[in-house]
Amino acid sequence: MTAINDLPDEPKYSVKRISDLTGINPVTLRAWERRYGVLKPERNENRYRLYSDRDLAILRWLINKKNSGVSISTASENLHDMIAQNDWPEVIPFGIAQAKTVSLVPPQRYASDLFGLLKSHNEVEAARLFEDAISKFDLETLIEKIITPTLISVGEAWFQGEIMISTEHFATAFVRSRLNNLYISLPIVNVGPKILIGGAPSEEHEMGALMMAVLLRNRGYRVEFLGANLHLDDLVDYSHQIKPALVVLTASTNLVAMELLRAQAKLNSISPAPKFCFAGFAFDFDPDLVKKIPGIYLGNSMVKALDQIKQLLSTK
Repeated sequence: MTAINDLPDEPKYSVKRISDLTGINPVTLRAWERRYGVLKPERNENRYRLYSDRDLAILRWLINKKNSGVSISTASENLHDMIAQNDWPEVIPFGIAQAKTVSLVPPQRYASDLFGLLKSHNEVEAARLFEDAISKFDLETLIEKIITPTLISVGEAWFQGEIMISTEHFATAFVRSRLNNLYISLPIVNVGPKILIGGAPSEEHEMGALMMAVLLRNRGYRVEFLGANLHLDDLVDYSHQIKPALVVLTASTNLVAMELLRAQAKLNSISPAPKFCFAGFAFDFDPDLVKKIPGIYLGNSMVKALDQIKQLLSTK
């Protein structure tokens, strides 16, 4: 995993943005700075505070300690001691907001309601529901139990002729935009083993790869999302240049899954060859496909795939 001091320290976030990302009231934030010296934000030309990705990670680490029953004063002392010994703590996996409220409504209900709102093209209420879900659930629950079931419902409804293709496009675009926002809101890790992830050649769908990229970055990995329908020769040239530890490609159909054979063979020509992983709906529909693709199948659970990737990187 990534240590906090590996994150960039360039000032970029306003007080309001930091408050949105952590759930810490600006007044509380300033009190922590004054009493415990946990942060020393820079000032812009208008004298407004600006915080870095490293500052954001420190705050999330402190919140995690607080939620575990440790007082802020004790957590701050521990942090200062660790920094003094150049033994920075690791980045805590996080969602967009750490100060989660307790939801009396299960995530399955959110998925059902979100599908209904998207089906009726009610973008305003869908956006409100999505923001509410972010405030109540961690990012892994949000993606695995709300976003993924919603997308499955959209796909099945289109296949059964219950919704028009325009509705499917609207729903997909809505979810994609929210996932992109989540991805760019997370700190960019610039050290450690690199992971490339995207859609296999001729794969037109990018949602699965994008969700996995969000979750990987959320756990503090150095990941690059490359989009759908990757050009194989370009991917191989880029991999030869940057030497990634892992390449993860997704496939949603049998035809696309067969493209993984070429991808794995070409990536194997690189020295050292990256570990080659694959996943996608194609393997849910036809489990026998897994045996035909050389490489590491990450399964049909994104959270379990994250644990498998952690294990792979620990042995790299």
